[in-house]
Parts: sequence; C-alpha cells; structure tokens
Amino acid sequence: MPSARNEFVDYVVELMADWAQVTARKMFGGYGLYREGSMFALIADDQLFFKADAGNESQFERAGSHPFVYTSQARTVQMSYWSAPEASLESAAEMNDWCRSAYGAALRAPAAKAGKPGKGKRK
Repeated sequence: MPSARNEFVDYVVELMADWAQVTARKMFGGYGLYREGSMFALIADDQLFFKADAGNESQFERAGSHPFVYTSQARTVQMSYWSAPEASLESAAEMNDWCRSAYGAALRAPAAKAGKPGKGKRK
C-alpha cells in the first residue's frame, strides 16, 4: 500500500536511484529509507540523515554533519544517524558514496546490537 510522500522525499529517493532501489516508509512523522529491508537513512523535517556507527561516524564529523537528536518524555535521545553533507544532496556521485557508507553501517548494526540493551544514547 503506497504511503503519502512529499517532494523532498521523492527528490532524495530519485537521487539515490543510481546507487540502488530505495523505498521510503512513513514513520513517526518522518520517513525511513530502506534498501533490501535495511533502514540506512531517515528523513525528518525535510532533512536527510544517514546511518552511522564507529566505522563511519568520523566521516560525518569531518564533513561537518551533526547527529539526529530528538526529545521525548523529558529526555533527549541521540540516534545513530547523522545529517547528510550538503554536497550529497547536489550530486548523485556524492549521494552514492554516502549511501554506501550508511548502508554498510546498517548492515553492521544487527551484530553490534546483539550485546547492547536499548536504542540510542540518552543524554
């Protein structure tokens, strides 16, 4: 069943099309972006965030990105998603590189979660 989308989501999915078939699913007021069932990015408030972990987080830091943070029930939670570098939204080649990095983090996530309770980092 197709979900309602917005122009920014359509633009991002189209820009990622050279890299892989990506689907967007509406979730929690935003969208999760998936490749072959693995969520590797999210869109919240028309901003793209890529999955990050110890293997690629420094790339995002060097690019000037910031983590996705939300407040819920009087607590602040930092998720393992980082803002997309501006260049990735302007170039399919740049987008492909960041998608590959984020997808790698998504594929590593199940192994990393195996020994950890809960999601995200509380502040």
